[in-house]
Amino acid sequence: IVFVTLKPDVMQKLITFFYISLFISSQIFSQQIVRGTVVDKETQYPLIGVNISIELPSGDLLGAATDIDGRYRIENVPLGRQTVTASYLGYIDAIVGNIIVSSGKEVILNIEMEENIEELQEVVVVARRNGEVANEMATVSAREFSVQETNRYAGSRGEPARMASNFAGVQGADDSRNDIVIRGNTPGGVLWRLDGVNIPNPNHFNIPGTSGGPVTILNNKFLANSDFFTGAFPAEYGNGIAGVFDLKMRNGNNEKHEFSGQLGFLGTELMAEGPISKENRSSYLVMYRYSTLQLFGFLGIDIGSDAIPQYQDAAFRLNFPGKKGANLSIFGIGGTSTIDIVLSDQEKPDESYLFGQNDRDQYFDSDMGVVGLSYTKPVNPNTFFKFTLATSHSNVDANHDQIFRHLEPDPENLSEEIFVVDSLPFILDYYFRVNKYSAYTSFNKKLNKQTSLKAGLNLDLYDMFFRDSARTVVPQMDGSPAKLDPWKIRWDAKDQALLMQPFVQLKHRFSEKLTGTAGVTALYFSINNNSFSPFEPRLGLSYQIDDRQKISFGTGLHSQIQSPYIYYYSNDNPTGRDPQEYNTDMGLTKSGHVILGYDRLLGSNLRMKAETYYQYLYDIPVDAMINSSFSLVNTGAGFSRFFPNELTNEGTGRNYGVELTLEKFFSGGNYFLFSGSVFDSKYEGSDGVLRNTTFNGKYAFNALLAKEITFKNQSALNFGGKVTFVGGRWYGPVDEEATFQQLEIIFEDESVNTLQFDDYFRTDLKVNYRINADRVSHEFAIDLVNVFDTKNILTLNFAPEHPSGNAIQEQYQLGFLPIFYYKIDF
Repeated sequence: IVFVTLKPDVMQKLITFFYISLFISSQIFSQQIVRGTVVDKETQYPLIGVNISIELPSGDLLGAATDIDGRYRIENVPLGRQTVTASYLGYIDAIVGNIIVSSGKEVILNIEMEENIEELQEVVVVARRNGEVANEMATVSAREFSVQETNRYAGSRGEPARMASNFAGVQGADDSRNDIVIRGNTPGGVLWRLDGVNIPNPNHFNIPGTSGGPVTILNNKFLANSDFFTGAFPAEYGNGIAGVFDLKMRNGNNEKHEFSGQLGFLGTELMAEGPISKENRSSYLVMYRYSTLQLFGFLGIDIGSDAIPQYQDAAFRLNFPGKKGANLSIFGIGGTSTIDIVLSDQEKPDESYLFGQNDRDQYFDSDMGVVGLSYTKPVNPNTFFKFTLATSHSNVDANHDQIFRHLEPDPENLSEEIFVVDSLPFILDYYFRVNKYSAYTSFNKKLNKQTSLKAGLNLDLYDMFFRDSARTVVPQMDGSPAKLDPWKIRWDAKDQALLMQPFVQLKHRFSEKLTGTAGVTALYFSINNNSFSPFEPRLGLSYQIDDRQKISFGTGLHSQIQSPYIYYYSNDNPTGRDPQEYNTDMGLTKSGHVILGYDRLLGSNLRMKAETYYQYLYDIPVDAMINSSFSLVNTGAGFSRFFPNELTNEGTGRNYGVELTLEKFFSGGNYFLFSGSVFDSKYEGSDGVLRNTTFNGKYAFNALLAKEITFKNQSALNFGGKVTFVGGRWYGPVDEEATFQQLEIIFEDESVNTLQFDDYFRTDLKVNYRINADRVSHEFAIDLVNVFDTKNILTLNFAPEHPSGNAIQEQYQLGFLPIFYYKIDF
């Protein structure tokens, strides 16, 4: 549990700052500009003469038409929530609702429109609505991720990954991490992409082999609406077996300089954007965040722990439009994080730590960054070309000191005992680094009104360096002090490998009601001859029954490489010998997906969506030396690395389930989202026994709702709530003898995942108040996470010095946590 206590002088400063902000807001600025571009969805070619309209509550219309470059501009738009409609002869209307128009920032809304294949005939078409993905090849298990939703939903902390846990089929049952567990799969099976290229784990304090972390590097202020897939994704997405987060960065304002600042529990943020050249319509966007927890430490604010996480991150995007729709962008995101968990200076063990073990001091650093260049060009009204080059970097550096100490009477109070440190020997030193050089190219061709083609190639060159050495603490059975084994090299590898993924996909609209997609991809990883998947077909169908109902189908074969560091483990090599890696010949993990979906509009802003799915996983790495319960499908979450034995691709698994979503999009000042899934996730290790996967919670339910009260001056007060109920994760009986020998939790192999933690339950509330002043907008918000202080189990922890005398302890997740922020846009 994290407690926040403000000193009186600090509290007085914050109160004064609050009243000054309210004073600034005394004069209300009532209008703003909405502008952007309109392009063909498939070719990205600018559309000329598109009618753009905004209907006001009075019934009056504001409107504009796009120019030769597809640009439009609507002035004097009232503040508040607005709906924008784009209409064009031969195209399906595009409707974008719930656009928040505020005084602090102009609204730049870019719209993609889809061509109507039955031109000049009287047909009934359905406009693109909220939640539909931008990727034209997706038919099922896909959703557009709205940036505004990350602010709206309670408990999301403004993070894309935590927000995604509200969707059906995605579990969010870990307060300390934002791992995305989709349909019982390992979170390591999720692919992260940015502007077309595959990127490393975009989280602070990331651990090798995982795709999540406690705090994200991403920020909704620089992201545009992105696509999120939970299965059977199109052929352009390779190297993922569970899901895809396809992220997009937005461009800065190319007409006006704008600034934003935010002070909150999770970060102090500054952002600036504006034109580089108004004549050339080029723009910049830069953002920086500094760890507020570290800032609180400087201010003397008590957060309940001496181990203050320190992190900072930044992002930028420079955009240079060219002639005839061409565009060049230079972009980057990155972050660095560090935490020192020092327990040797404590008088008694501190049970509040969620990270690490309580028998050692730990020093941990991580870095992640991506820098890239992207060029797009609509060659003609039917052809579009994109090319991206990027380089990325990720590394972790950790050191551990073992704590040897004893109890003796406290000199100031002889009735109590305190710890006295005997020694702090150095027991672990590891540094893992992966640099990656990426290229992505795609070519879109509209063959006719009904058929379009997309083909391309993903290339990733991995430059890897893994070094790790450790020595084992050997407890003595006679009660004498533990001894230290000699240093042992576990990793010592430097290597390069090329990942190639060509793809081609076709979309054909048989009629206004029936659409089909077909694609094929391949995956080759040069690390060995076993990492080649030559043929991975993907297929999707969508049938619009009427203007309110749609059924969809998707299937596909997917594959993924293993986390690079796992290939090079070599634990049985003593110091001075060349490492003999166990697993350099490991192959790909594969998964086949089959999904059937049904969508129904129950009202103008109310939607019901149901999906059922089956996934078969095979070629999963399992133990090759002995028959055991181990499978790589259970890894990818938590703060510990995985130390493999010799592995072979002979494991299997299967997931199936039913998902239901009932969603009311924002209208009438309120919204709600109810999502639920009932599923089963099983696997077989090398012993051939069918078991629950660690993530087989059996069910997951979320309920979110909110109410917005708008005042005459167009300021708004929002109340939101969220309830999460998820089945507990699986574990097994602890092998106590092995646990005491290895000083960490070891489960009995034959009974792994036969026990289940209690169900996870959490209630969150969020209140935010938005004020529009003269060319300035303010927002105050507080997110109350776990308002009932429910004790949810995180994991089991080995605590040999626990006051209860029981070394096997249940470790609980965060309790009640208030997260506040203040934001200003001007």
